[in-house]
Amino acid sequence: MDDVVDESTIFETPLLEIDLELDTDATVYAKAEWFNLYDSPYGGGSIKSRVAKGMLDGAEQRGELNEDVTLIEPSSGNTGSELARLAGARGYDVEIVMPDNASEGKVNAVRDAGAEIRFVDADRGYDAVIETCEELVAADPGAYFRPNQYENPDNPGTHEQTTAREIYDATDGVVTQFVAGVGTGGTITGTGRGLQDLSDGRVTVVGFEPDGPLHAIDGLKYLRSGDHYHPETYDESVLDRKEYVSTAAAYDCARGLRERYADRELTIADPGQHDTATVREHLRVDGQFLVGTSAGAGAATVTQLDSAGALDDDDTVVFVLCDRGDKYADIPLWEEYL
Repeated sequence: MDDVVDESTIFETPLLEIDLELDTDATVYAKAEWFNLYDSPYGGGSIKSRVAKGMLDGAEQRGELNEDVTLIEPSSGNTGSELARLAGARGYDVEIVMPDNASEGKVNAVRDAGAEIRFVDADRGYDAVIETCEELVAADPGAYFRPNQYENPDNPGTHEQTTAREIYDATDGVVTQFVAGVGTGGTITGTGRGLQDLSDGRVTVVGFEPDGPLHAIDGLKYLRSGDHYHPETYDESVLDRKEYVSTAAAYDCARGLRERYADRELTIADPGQHDTATVREHLRVDGQFLVGTSAGAGAATVTQLDSAGALDDDDTVVFVLCDRGDKYADIPLWEEYL
């Protein structure tokens, strides 16, 4: 197991001012979440570093974890890798149940952290990954502890306590819209709820999902129709608006960010707990500004809001850069560059 994890580098991630070439003059910021565990030997963390820490801290405080059980969790990648890093460093055995089409970068991060991986045929859908994990726990409940990111209130609770406050403080309280995708629903539910509380309801919360069940936006769930698993951590009543994003639009916006910032620096609105030099050093991959698939979808959602006339010139919008692009070197988004 990995024993080189500095948990003090989780939270207080940088806020960047992003030019999305909108029709309005709205100010757009993006929260660079790979700065969680940014000094990790595996290329930084993700927004799921927050959730992994929150769930582990909560489980230990409640006495639910001990060294005789294996921590097990279904994951398409980021939650699995972050749980593997943090739980492994705390001395626990970890097993992650993953679809067999998970990106190579995410699989390697889980494996390098010392966790066991149980693959599930991706053609069966992601619900089968969750069901496989449930079957393993049911067959030997005494051997496993499952944090359960899809039902654990520590998931949205961590975002409500940390992510929301960081965004509100970094924007000096002028944030007007918060945009995030729906996977477990923890980010949009917890951060949205926290921002609404901090702003006395002034912040508009916009969630987005893939526009179809067959998509390639990692970490997001299609919940619009059909018999799909609906996470308990997702409280749709927090949302003021919901958008649907295509894989093509998400990938186009991710590539657009790379091209836009090929020859110019990004403006660091707030470096969080890092100095500006550190932020600039870790923003790029091989000299290029590369973000993950859900980050591209977030940018696409902001442009959709702008096109629909939902943004004004004096608005301040925040979306999330959930992870860095080098985790996606083996898929069409970035394979030609990495």
